[in-house]
Order: sequence, then structure tokens, then C-alpha cells
Amino acid sequence: MTTIKTMLERPDSHFARHYVEMLIAMFVGMVALGGPASMALSGAGISSSELADDAPALLLLGMAFTMTAPMVAWMRYRGHGWAASNEMAASMFIPTFGVIGLLWAGVVEETGTLLVIEHVVMLPSMLAAMLLRRDEYSHAAHGHQQAEHAIAS
Repeated sequence: MTTIKTMLERPDSHFARHYVEMLIAMFVGMVALGGPASMALSGAGISSSELADDAPALLLLGMAFTMTAPMVAWMRYRGHGWAASNEMAASMFIPTFGVIGLLWAGVVEETGTLLVIEHVVMLPSMLAAMLLRRDEYSHAAHGHQQAEHAIAS
């Protein structure tokens, strides 16, 4: 009989857990970094709505940063190397650069729509980055952790 513990130890469960952890880190970052960023803008006499109207590309980049920084920090904490962490960061910024391209080309100009596109495209982009290193994301102990421990011993 399969127990819950056995199910949670399966490679697909580890992969799914990591994806969920990345989503949680994104949302935590939007709150934990987005709030202070808004306060800093207010201190400089700029509102978020003014930024959205006057410098939407900057708003989009700021959103990507507030979500990416905690994701990379969490990945490093969980033992992932810089290559995987940088790929995950790229999976956040590539969609951002794409929507900035839409903005600059005049294809989409409404900031709210650009933010929705940015966020929606980030989800499969993150999944693609994870699929590049499926083995790493499918195991509880990451291979590079074991190698680092062996070298340290």
C-alpha cells in the first residue's frame, strides 16, 4: 500500500513541489519587496499609477525583480547552484523583455494588460527552465550538493 510519505518522495512530487515553492517565492517577493518599493517611490513623490503611466517599462522590470530575487534566494538556500538559479532568473526576465518589446512596438500599451501577459508567460517559462534540469528538480537531494559535500570531506 502506498503511503503519503512514499508518494511525496516520488520524483514528480519533488518536481511539482519545487514549482509550487517558486510560485510562493514570487508572491512573497511581490509583497515583501513590492511594498517597500512603493513606499520608496512615494517618498520620492512618485505614485505607482504615475509610474505605470509614465514609465511602464520600469514598472515591468521592477515587478520582475521583486519576484526573481526571492526565487533565486530560495533556490540557493535549497542547495541549487548558480547555473540553475540564473536559468530561473532568466525565465522571469525573458517574458518581461518580451512585454517591454510589445510596449515599445506599440502592440500593447495598457500597463495592466502588459502585467497580465508578463505574469502569465512567466509560468510556462519557469516550467521550461525546470524541464532543462528535470533530474535536479525531481530529487530531494540535489546532485551538486552531494558533490560539494564530498569535496568538503
